[in-house]
Amino acid sequence: MVLMPREGDWFDEGRLREVVEALASGRMRFHEAERALGNSNAAALARRLALERMYGVSLSSIGSTIIDFEEVVGRNIENPIGAVQVPLGVAGPLRVEGDYASGDYYVPLATSEGALVASINRGAKAVTMAGGARAKVLRDGMARAPVFWTPSLVEARRLVEWVMSRLGEVREAAEATTRHGRLVEVQPFQAGNMVWLRFVYHTGDAMGMNMATIATDAAVEYILAHYPGEARLVAISGNLCTDKKPSAVNLICGRGKTVTAEASIPADVVRDVFRVDPADIEFVNRAKNLLGSAVAATLGGFNAHIANIVAAVFLATGQDMAQVVESSMGYTWVEARKDGSLYISVTLPSLEVGTVGGGTRLPTQREALALLGVAGGGDPPGANARKLAEIIAATVLAGELNLLAALAANELARAHRLLGRGEARRKK
Repeated sequence: MVLMPREGDWFDEGRLREVVEALASGRMRFHEAERALGNSNAAALARRLALERMYGVSLSSIGSTIIDFEEVVGRNIENPIGAVQVPLGVAGPLRVEGDYASGDYYVPLATSEGALVASINRGAKAVTMAGGARAKVLRDGMARAPVFWTPSLVEARRLVEWVMSRLGEVREAAEATTRHGRLVEVQPFQAGNMVWLRFVYHTGDAMGMNMATIATDAAVEYILAHYPGEARLVAISGNLCTDKKPSAVNLICGRGKTVTAEASIPADVVRDVFRVDPADIEFVNRAKNLLGSAVAATLGGFNAHIANIVAAVFLATGQDMAQVVESSMGYTWVEARKDGSLYISVTLPSLEVGTVGGGTRLPTQREALALLGVAGGGDPPGANARKLAEIIAATVLAGELNLLAALAANELARAHRLLGRGEARRKK
């Protein structure tokens, strides 16, 4: 276990006091503490102590962490002062039968919202009793879309045609930057004299945004060096990627993993677990998720609370939290079948996840990935990231199912009183 260093520990206590005084007085900038102390853990402590002195607050809880900042500064964080903690629960067992995920899983969920884990847990119970959720990754590709200026629409079209005719050379330039990245396709878009080239990559078990950016930069260099016409790069990201924003292009073309999950719940399971009939759940889905979303002109898909589940899994497993924006876009579909069963599916067009790189390096997040059997690189490359995508889709399915059932039974407010306000504990 690596703890934040304490005064009198293995570093120079006198030098620490000097740096704290310099930071608190403004004579030293916070980013200069590493160089002054020669160690990122000591620098984190110095910044924390300086802030305590400057603002008269205690940051001791923030300072209590197992993170070794020597490992994460320059990769995951700058100017660290400690870490925040979020409660971590598990929902399960959740049975998943996919191309990559197969078995019963206890899914780690980091959240401060009371009732969320219990909601997913009850949904998982029904799904597992029914034989599990089937899941499948339909598409896999991380996108980066640079935007180019040309002097005219004719030149813009000429640029597109030239690039598409030389995809072999462009691919070679892009793939020279990475061991695991593979350029799948280039999707061209044009508006007047402006051109976007949406490069789509397989990125192995990495989420792949940085990999795609670096590879695309090399491809752009090749294009500008060899294209015989007039064109210049405006920005390596032209917002048609689209990263960390809701967009129709991600809904239609996908970004990251396009994954779907389904389950068929027998009528007796629906009644035993949720105390409603399948038709009641179907009607809530039509009235709320379909019509209600349409009346509200909802962007990014029609669903009950996909973002809740995606955010909780992302936080637990070290995914890029800002990508919850596009990763939580999706559709929930429900049918009350003639045989009395309830069919439910969820589709996530743009689930951006990885099991290597980024926040997956952090110790607690890596343990959460290990709990699911997806920590690190898969064999073959990409298998672990796709397995994680299937598990997340099945977890979303469980969460959507339970919320729709709770609404059909008018239990939502009661659940939040009991589990969100602590009334369940007070009644014990």
